[in-house]
Amino acid sequence: MRLLVLGGTGFVGGATVAEAARRGWSVTVFNRGLHGDVPEGVRRLRGDRTAPGGLAALADGEWDLVVDTWDGAPRAALDAARALADSVGHYVYVSSGSVYAEPVQPGSGEDAPVVDAAPDADDGDYARNKAGAERAVREVFGDRALLARAGLILGPGEDIGRLPWWLGRIARGGDVLAPGPANLPLQYVDVRDLASWMLDEGARGRGGAYNVVSRTGHATMGELLDACVAVTGAHARLRWIPPEPILAAGVAPWNDLPIWLPPGHDYRWLQERDVTRAYAAGLTCRPVAETVADTWRWLREVGGVPPRAGRPARAAVGLDPAREAALLAAAPAG
Repeated sequence: MRLLVLGGTGFVGGATVAEAARRGWSVTVFNRGLHGDVPEGVRRLRGDRTAPGGLAALADGEWDLVVDTWDGAPRAALDAARALADSVGHYVYVSSGSVYAEPVQPGSGEDAPVVDAAPDADDGDYARNKAGAERAVREVFGDRALLARAGLILGPGEDIGRLPWWLGRIARGGDVLAPGPANLPLQYVDVRDLASWMLDEGARGRGGAYNVVSRTGHATMGELLDACVAVTGAHARLRWIPPEPILAAGVAPWNDLPIWLPPGHDYRWLQERDVTRAYAAGLTCRPVAETVADTWRWLREVGGVPPRAGRPARAAVGLDPAREAALLAAAPAG
């Protein structure tokens, strides 16, 4: 199988390249050559898809499948799709659940309305960039386009730092603010399971949009944090605190306390999407303990969360220690 990855050195792109190389595929990556490395045997083409003539290195190639992780202006996705229309058999675009137009009902599937976005737009927020790129890829490839609407992505290589923050905080030990309820269902996908599914279904020629995340409740907040305690071997005590005092203190779910979206939150739907189509199309998700253990092993090897390859830095996630201490001090002992 001949695979082209546009990007290929970041979180999702890197996992996709590694999985394809493991399978023995012929793998080419296309990027500016400024960030990261690629596995031995992977061919690297250089170019800047946002610059005039920046796609020239792709002109003479032929591939069975392309995976595109782009999250910038839709016009760049449109230009890439047009450049590859006659030289690639199938196009996989790594999209996002963020494309859905708010308000989104929990349990919604792929037929939920999507934000309005132009395929040739030169700028936009994250949701419109992803939605516009979806339209761009579909405009060129039609049924030969697979749109993988990922949700929360965890696993080795994570360059945002959500699970790494929890691992680092628990590794420090002591009383840890654990946002309740402990049985809160989570919905996420391990980056390696996402990569495997995209390669499998892209190779089969599957088209259309799919919510590529686990079933809601594949793990709970309690199971995730218990796994963090187990793999770090830390002398940490999880202090479970209900959502109400945490929210009353101005703590922001998802950002201050990564991964956590309490019941009734406006964005709770991000962890309650329907995934019937993806599971029917072969999606499998590994146990949370494996994702946590492998992320901890990787994090100790690299020493910290890496910068986002070729993308602007995001604000750091995680609760300030002083705010955590104040919340713990105010909580009933137990």
